[in-house]
Amino acid sequence: MLVYFLAVCEELHFTKAAEKLGISQPTLSQQIRLLEDRVGSPLFQRIGKKIYVTEAGEILRKHSRNIFHELEQAQMAMNELQGMQRGRLRIGCSGNHLLTATIMTFHANYPKIELSVMELATEETKEKLLSNELDVGVVFLPEEDEQLRCMPLYQEKLQLVVSAQHAFAQEQVREIRLAELTEIPIAMLQQKFYVRQMMDDCCAQIGLAWKPIVELSTLESLLQMAKNHVCGAILPQSYVEGMGDQMREQKLCAIPIIDPIPQKEVGIVYRKDMFLCKTMDTFVKQVIQEFA
Repeated sequence: MLVYFLAVCEELHFTKAAEKLGISQPTLSQQIRLLEDRVGSPLFQRIGKKIYVTEAGEILRKHSRNIFHELEQAQMAMNELQGMQRGRLRIGCSGNHLLTATIMTFHANYPKIELSVMELATEETKEKLLSNELDVGVVFLPEEDEQLRCMPLYQEKLQLVVSAQHAFAQEQVREIRLAELTEIPIAMLQQKFYVRQMMDDCCAQIGLAWKPIVELSTLESLLQMAKNHVCGAILPQSYVEGMGDQMREQKLCAIPIIDPIPQKEVGIVYRKDMFLCKTMDTFVKQVIQEFA
């Protein structure tokens, strides 16, 4: 019943939840009614055509997630008896480029471990960790949280990327002051991403009113804007360095930003109450080794 209940909480639509579960809508509605009878309180209320979770439903949702979290922890502990022959890790990251090398090495050593990697904004990764939808994250480290353990990896810095046709590339500009970026058109990630927030925070520090002319949702699309000489793009240094030969082949130029340098610590995060099974412990150590 709790699986059915959580599905409705997620979809807030009985028909969609039933389709997701592979059951009929009447069967789902009946199961929810039985659950409501058991707890003695309505779990959902309908206002117009929309469904909302009641206060009692929110309490049950929180405890249900904890129940499934404990079950998964028990399963992981039991999997230890079989070594790393099976299992699954759900990972959130602020850019898949951060984990490409780790994933290739880990998969080569442990091919039967399933890795599910989601590229998410830092706040989204944090939320999914706390709701037990992810096991571990590699993200811009959030503010200190009593529920999360954070392990720093490195300082991420931002760079300006332009095409070979850009005046800065032709003049072989080696670095650019933050204030100078207001003089050229720039493409950046949307405000929900930490990369953008790093730039906004740096601008605020020096009282600079600045705004990109284009906002996009992926690093790849930003790179395309620079490659096609539409405008400059602000990208993480780790992403630029990971492009390596492609930067040269596509005739792109990376220019460090200074005064001040937009930077933020990137690290590993996971729940403090998470059972650190051998699979997860090995993966975390692999990430640390790659960045070392």
